[in-house]
Amino acid sequence: QVQLVESGGGLVQAGGSLRLSCAASGRTFSSYAMGWFRQAPGKEREFVVVISRSGGSSHYADSVKDRFTISRDNAKNMVFLQMNSLKPEDTAVYYCAAQRVGVREYEYWGQGTQVTVSS
Repeated sequence: QVQLVESGGGLVQAGGSLRLSCAASGRTFSSYAMGWFRQAPGKEREFVVVISRSGGSSHYADSVKDRFTISRDNAKNMVFLQMNSLKPEDTAVYYCAAQRVGVREYEYWGQGTQVTVSS
């Protein structure tokens, strides 16, 4: 019911910033908590951050806390990830995903966008 399309990835030097965007199709976007995940080559997909359906609360992985900020605009069916003070270890493919109310698993996933941080 929800399709997610990501954009904003690219190449940046350590200490720089990127802003990722995820645009959702469908009419029930506000019914889903939205998460960002990342996966580096040879590594398992890793949780980054999740934001509640209303945008009123969020939870960050320790590795990105105080550097990344998630936000959403339900009127525009979009979620964002502002990434500051980037480090080489942030290099990964970043995915947005949608979580239905009362369900632990993320049901819908974007295609992913590459973020590369050079030292």
